[in-house]
Amino acid sequence: MHKIPALNSVIGLAVALACIPAGAQTAPDLLEQLKVMRQQLEEQRARVDNLERQLRAAGAVAPKQLDNLRGTGAGPANAAAPANTITNASAPDAPAAGALAGLRGTGGAPAAAPQEGLPAPVTGSNTANAAPPPAPNQPGPVGNAPQQAQRQPEVAPIFESPGVLTPRGRIIFEPSVQYGYSSSNRVALVGYTVIPAILIGLLDVREVKRNTTTGAATFRMGVSNRMEMEAKIPYVYRSDSTVSREIFTGTAAERAFQTSGKGVGDIELGMRYQLNDGGVDKPYYIAGLRLKSRTGRDPFEVVTDCQTRCIGDNVTGTGLPLDLPTGSGFYSLQPSLTWLLPSDPAIFFGSFNYTKNFKRNNIYRTVRNGERELLGDIEPGDVFGFNIGMGLALNEKASFSIGYDHNSVSRMRQNGMIIPGSVRMQLGTLLLGGSYRLSDKRVLNISVGAGMTRDTPDVTLMVRMPFSL
Repeated sequence: MHKIPALNSVIGLAVALACIPAGAQTAPDLLEQLKVMRQQLEEQRARVDNLERQLRAAGAVAPKQLDNLRGTGAGPANAAAPANTITNASAPDAPAAGALAGLRGTGGAPAAAPQEGLPAPVTGSNTANAAPPPAPNQPGPVGNAPQQAQRQPEVAPIFESPGVLTPRGRIIFEPSVQYGYSSSNRVALVGYTVIPAILIGLLDVREVKRNTTTGAATFRMGVSNRMEMEAKIPYVYRSDSTVSREIFTGTAAERAFQTSGKGVGDIELGMRYQLNDGGVDKPYYIAGLRLKSRTGRDPFEVVTDCQTRCIGDNVTGTGLPLDLPTGSGFYSLQPSLTWLLPSDPAIFFGSFNYTKNFKRNNIYRTVRNGERELLGDIEPGDVFGFNIGMGLALNEKASFSIGYDHNSVSRMRQNGMIIPGSVRMQLGTLLLGGSYRLSDKRVLNISVGAGMTRDTPDVTLMVRMPFSL
């Protein structure tokens, strides 16, 4: 017969046996129940030891935290064991009373009423002797990983290039519609002045209103966690209305000239690469490269309203295109550098870019009656641009952005000489945008821009909805 050490609960069972009427329940029955409960406790203890070894190996928590989680040392001092003991040859050694107090209630059997010599069960009114619960900033119970916030800062895209790279192996399809409206007034003086404010000649007043709608299908694919590829196929519809009037000719009649054009625009290919690992208060840097083709109908292919020539002597016609082009007519290459600085709950972003427009040689312009007018070598001006903005996450689904975009277009050259009347243009746009996540795979983005300079479109409106395929 082996003696069972440190089994304080047996004292309570002995007291219970003294109070139970004869024949109601025998000591062997109680001992059998005790063996089952002790076996369940040992299984729970083995699980706790296994989890503790895993946590120590991973270095997830400190040893002191493990002690608090196990409940060791938190219980009251053990009472002195009575002289009378119960022996059982086949019973294993019982766990310590402190371990029983820490593991009580996990073995599946109901806890007995408090008896003398037995640790009191932890209840709502008896928690003084229980191990304190983990603090809010401490890890949860053993076996459950602590919950950490994984929300990434959301930003409503307002510029042409998105700020977040596509994850590896994922394909994003983004349909979009952009509308732009611009109006300008031009006053041309044809004559000479004798004294200031007195004109001898003609005064041509011309007002131009332009409407441009562009629908595009954009595909982005994540090549790796740091690089993505992009292709954009636009379809352009344009309409221009020109109203002109020559005064000092004895008539105030206005002449209206309307034209339009539609078709596939210039297809674009792009690539972007993340240069570093950013984080909170540490910016991300993303390098980009974009190539624009000449798939759209260029300005030199459309028929211009001139009989034989549009420049020089004996010019006839308005000099306006009868059909509007859908492309620029030049290849372009644009390197860029984008930066994003997360600062919860906001995110700051911006970019610098330079667009190189390549020269074309021996260009002819098409005029009426199938005639062609030689223009020679045309070199469009290069463009330097930058933008800056701030995005704010309103909640888990909605975000708001505000930004400013600026482009400086240099002067155009013909046959190596600057074209008369060609000046450097400054294009500035103030942009506001909002984003709303409709589902895990679909987001609605809306942005509106207001022109800040004379050469910039008065208003632009863009709606796009990227899908995750």
